[in-house]
Amino acid sequence: MTRTLLSSPPLKALYDVPAPAKLNLFLHLTGRRPDGYHLLQSVFMLIDWCDTLHFELRSDGQISRTDLSTSGHPAEALPEQDLAVRAARALQAACGTSLGVHISLEKRIPSQAGMGGGSSDAATCLLALQRLWGVRLPAAELRALALSLGADVPFFLSGGHAWVEGIGEKITPISLPSAHFLVVKPAVGLSTQAIFNAPGLKRDSETAIIQGFAAYANDQIFKFGHNDLQPVAQELCPQIGQSLDWLEAQNLQGRMTGSGSAVFAQILQDLDLPEAPGDWKIKKCKNLEAHPLAGW
Repeated sequence: MTRTLLSSPPLKALYDVPAPAKLNLFLHLTGRRPDGYHLLQSVFMLIDWCDTLHFELRSDGQISRTDLSTSGHPAEALPEQDLAVRAARALQAACGTSLGVHISLEKRIPSQAGMGGGSSDAATCLLALQRLWGVRLPAAELRALALSLGADVPFFLSGGHAWVEGIGEKITPISLPSAHFLVVKPAVGLSTQAIFNAPGLKRDSETAIIQGFAAYANDQIFKFGHNDLQPVAQELCPQIGQSLDWLEAQNLQGRMTGSGSAVFAQILQDLDLPEAPGDWKIKKCKNLEAHPLAGW
């Protein structure tokens, strides 16, 4: 017997569904659980650098995916590495539907950047497929399913910016002032696993409190704390340091986001920039007021 109630008749398709990236304003590691998972504190901020997904109903129960940003070849062959496909299959099993989907993904968020692109794609799949299939999981079950896919996925279901703790499952909504940022992603990516397995990684930051973060003036909260992963990451990926040096040459104070190779700095909207290395991805972004799918 299914635990899911039909909320509406199935749709035929959903197009142009966004999946926004995030920046970690800071990232502190405060300990490690016996199972090896790291305990963190961070502020996750949604920005307007987005992937776009398209969903077409399949009545045969099959789940398939193509990548519109590269060759257009199906990506279904490696579902264990594809969070969008894994999310669709997990939701399909959880709600007991016989319906399937074809997912087309326009990938814009860089991979191995620490910007949560794959996690955001997975969360968008969970939200969109409930509409496409006309089903609805209880909120607690949906969050648990999201966490089983990855520690960052529940955040992208929360609807906005958040103070995040634990292994990523403790999420407290917060408000942030509107601001603009320069995000720099060097050509080289960085494996999350490589960073967290590094023996020199600092794992004992003092516990911060949300009130301490909120007490900073609006123009200072983006400088709160630090990223405990950054020193190890710079050793593993020298291009991170080069990106930070490039930002410093523009009189910008940069910081690594998440556990990837991207760095960012707060900017004035009208900032003029010189040319950067041609294989870097550089984008001016602003933070969002809320997730585009908030309320879905």
